[in-house]
Amino acid sequence: MNKTLFSFAIILLSAGFQYYLYLPGKIVVEDIPLAKDSIVICTIRIVGDLMCHSTQFNYAHVEDDSFDFTGVYSEVRDYIREADISIGNLETVTAGKTKKYSGYPFFNAPDDFLYALKYAGFDLLMTANNHAIDRGASGVERTIKQLNKYGLHQTGTFISQEDKDSLRIFQVNGIRIAMLAYAEHTNGVPIPKGKSYLINIINEELIAEDILKARQRGAEVVLVHFHYGPEYEREPSSYQQEVVTKTIELGADIIIGGHPHVIQPVYYFTSENGNLDTGFVVYSMGNFVSNQRWRYSDVGLILTINIAKNRNTDSVFINNVNYLPVWVFRGMTENGKEYINLPYGIDVEDSTYSYLTKSDKQKMMQAFDDTKYIITKYTNNIKLDSAYIKKNNIY
Repeated sequence: MNKTLFSFAIILLSAGFQYYLYLPGKIVVEDIPLAKDSIVICTIRIVGDLMCHSTQFNYAHVEDDSFDFTGVYSEVRDYIREADISIGNLETVTAGKTKKYSGYPFFNAPDDFLYALKYAGFDLLMTANNHAIDRGASGVERTIKQLNKYGLHQTGTFISQEDKDSLRIFQVNGIRIAMLAYAEHTNGVPIPKGKSYLINIINEELIAEDILKARQRGAEVVLVHFHYGPEYEREPSSYQQEVVTKTIELGADIIIGGHPHVIQPVYYFTSENGNLDTGFVVYSMGNFVSNQRWRYSDVGLILTINIAKNRNTDSVFINNVNYLPVWVFRGMTENGKEYINLPYGIDVEDSTYSYLTKSDKQKMMQAFDDTKYIITKYTNNIKLDSAYIKKNNIY
């Protein structure tokens, strides 16, 4: 080895090195120091139900078959995009204009609704829920194709048995994370004969099989998303608790819930069959965007879970969990009729938010206070996102 090459090798070893990891939709560039305790982090941000009622697409209508939902996420887009993986629950299908756009009880949103989610920074959408087959098999299949078109990953519904068997395992900063999703039911809408693969329904044998396959394929963390339980209840039902307890026994590391349309408590658990010493559960994430305007349903949540890995010992653990409440504004702004997700800590006296009425401000602060109470009800080991608070001078 000549002196020049030897010197370069010494510099490289002393300074660490840089590598590129490709995740669809994102390029992660990270400096990895060559130290004894080399810890890498994967940041996951999760939100609740992403709904599209008819009032929402009427507000977003621009002209003809054109809709603009991007303003909904203007205040939280940067925060969502900061994460390595950002996840939401897509509670609608995009079956196309010919099927007629509609809200409750049989949802069908414009394709532009998906474009806005890509714009907002989402990477993965959970699609197993009670509205997944509102427009039959063709609605499921077209929704998945449109998600693929926008570069959005999804799991919970599938276009074939082969697709269902493939599982979704993401590798971020050297940490392999499996994402699984299941729904309690489909509102009585029958799953087409011969197409049971279309949606994952909560079933102990299926969940056990999927977790086992995920481990066999190298998943170090298994995250399970459930769409279950009674609506609008702020405490988990006995059914929700049974499902979560059994899934922990089956080896899940993180369990996220949806469907009640309100936020429910969170807690940590000691894991015996999972890969993490301590796992985490949130029974329900509530709504992130919808036209449900009443107390507890007009507030969303951005949950951040930082998963760490010691590259020397290969041990994986939850480094910390924090949260950011988000209230959904609906009304007139200088841009016309809008829905806007407003995060905790905005300066409501700033002229930027002059569209907020006194009633809006009161409802927003009530929503934030409610969220803090619910989130910390079972554990004190979860805090508001301190980095976000510091960055925005919130005290």
